[in-house]
Amino acid sequence: MKIGVLTSGGDSPGMNACTRAVVRTALGLGHEVYGIYYGYEGLINNEIESFDEKAVANIIHRGGTILKTARSKRFFEANFRAHAAKNLNDKGIEALVVIGGDGTVAGAAEFNREHGFKLVGCPGTIDNDLFGSDYTIGFDTAVNTVIESIDRLRDTAESHDRVFVVEVMGRDSGQIALHSALAVGAEAVLIPETKYDTEKLIDTLSKSRAGKSSKIVIVAEGDESGGAYKVADKIKGYFPELDVRVTVLGHTQRGGSPSYVDRKNASILGFEAVKALLDGKQNVMLGFLKGEISYTPFEKVKKHNDLGVEYMLKIVQTLAK
Repeated sequence: MKIGVLTSGGDSPGMNACTRAVVRTALGLGHEVYGIYYGYEGLINNEIESFDEKAVANIIHRGGTILKTARSKRFFEANFRAHAAKNLNDKGIEALVVIGGDGTVAGAAEFNREHGFKLVGCPGTIDNDLFGSDYTIGFDTAVNTVIESIDRLRDTAESHDRVFVVEVMGRDSGQIALHSALAVGAEAVLIPETKYDTEKLIDTLSKSRAGKSSKIVIVAEGDESGGAYKVADKIKGYFPELDVRVTVLGHTQRGGSPSYVDRKNASILGFEAVKALLDGKQNVMLGFLKGEISYTPFEKVKKHNDLGVEYMLKIVQTLAK
């Protein structure tokens, strides 16, 4: 079998580990492997290269993706998908492993319906927001990056009796915000899954333990509050005596060397993706559910915004007192 592998959508730490596992597993079992650059754009542009073991040497520890990535608007159009199919057929590639989020999976499903290629997906997104897996590649590293950054901010907040409003990634999902809030002992967290309530935030900060010399408020970028700067302005309006500062962590959360968890799990998923293709599985996203490998049909893969949200919020709020 000739197998292609690509990464698509936003990059996430661990994509390289997954790519490495796909390539070396396929080669080890006697199959040919092709790396496709720039995701679905690379399929259209015929940026497809035969890979050997050396092509993925010394990448397991690297962030980003050696295959590059892109969000391809052209792949939404049938004529460009047909051109991509021709490029694969010309090289005899009959199966693909796609690493990315819900948009990547949706593109793979449409490509299969039209052109019949065998496709399996691996969940690659720092947001941890895909139905069908308790884990997505890059989430653990992203949360650890946020934790390290906020731990440093807490030091200066304690020294100056400041309130820090920290904006983290999460346009549609509050998973990074929630998990990091719990881990750093944040006083409040605002996420897209719950309605923003200024009065509740102010009440939380008012009732915070007397004598606390610092406060941390974490805001997911997609929260309806409008982001960290607007939240900070509202806090200043109610508490003019407080020294309120804003930090936007931005794309630092995407980069950096992947954690042990992301290296291990991404490697397992890459290995299992090749095995799935060879076992005749297709049109499924691999993942982990309750610690076991899962296979979720492409049509059921979607963003979810409620995984343990209320439970996590309750813990954060209880422990912040």
